[in-house]
Amino acid sequence: MRTISSAQPWVSAEFTRRFAKRLALTPDELPILTEILSTARPFRRRQDIVTEGRRNRTIFLLLDGLLIRYRITRDGHRQVVNLVVPGDSVGSPSCFFDGALYSVRCLTNSIVAGMSLETLTALLDTQPRLAAKLFWLLSCDAAVCAEHVVVVGRRSARQRIAHFFLELLVRLKAVGLAEENGFQMPFSQDVICDALGLSLAYVNRELGLLTKDGLVTIAERKLVIHDVNALADLADFEHRYLQPSSASELFAPPRPWEATWSAEQLAAHRRSAAARL
Repeated sequence: MRTISSAQPWVSAEFTRRFAKRLALTPDELPILTEILSTARPFRRRQDIVTEGRRNRTIFLLLDGLLIRYRITRDGHRQVVNLVVPGDSVGSPSCFFDGALYSVRCLTNSIVAGMSLETLTALLDTQPRLAAKLFWLLSCDAAVCAEHVVVVGRRSARQRIAHFFLELLVRLKAVGLAEENGFQMPFSQDVICDALGLSLAYVNRELGLLTKDGLVTIAERKLVIHDVNALADLADFEHRYLQPSSASELFAPPRPWEATWSAEQLAAHRRSAAARL
């Protein structure tokens, strides 16, 4: 992950290009993205961006680094809800409540941009298609959180760890931060424990068994998965929840002859076109 320097701008042209492509932004939507990204600023490792219980009316976009969304229970234990990688949003659904439901902390030095809830609301009137794309981004985050509930609730300890590694591999590869079968882990095993509801001793034991079986190796904060397919079979891992329908497909503007069609006619036409592919 990039370290914080004193130079601006914080937003790389490559990130802007990738993010605009991911959201299938049109030329008239690009200036709005530029305005949102212009709010980017650095945060230090271990710094909280959102604090549970405090008012938050901002949706944040991670440009660089790693974040966690977490909650501290009454008995002092930390539950990590999910990890946030570059290109992900965070701050929702907390911004829709009087006080934040979760805290958000930097695992590494990070660069984060913010968009107020008022700005998003205004886009519903002025740029409804762009607002829909931003809500599409929020839905991707919700899918990851929902899958996490299934993993923690219905998987064995070894399966949870395997699933955690595989999910991170897929997500980090999508943003160019992982190799074909491995990635850097700039965080301690405590994060794995708190994300999966396991003790440190339990995680160490299961990691040892995964290493002994020749499935993974962790050395110098780098994870290498030696057999991705075998680990996926062990974890019952499938990544449909990480592959939403593309924004370009969902939010394609209607063609001139489609402008007068009803929603049912347009949906039928798109289903027919998809079936011919």
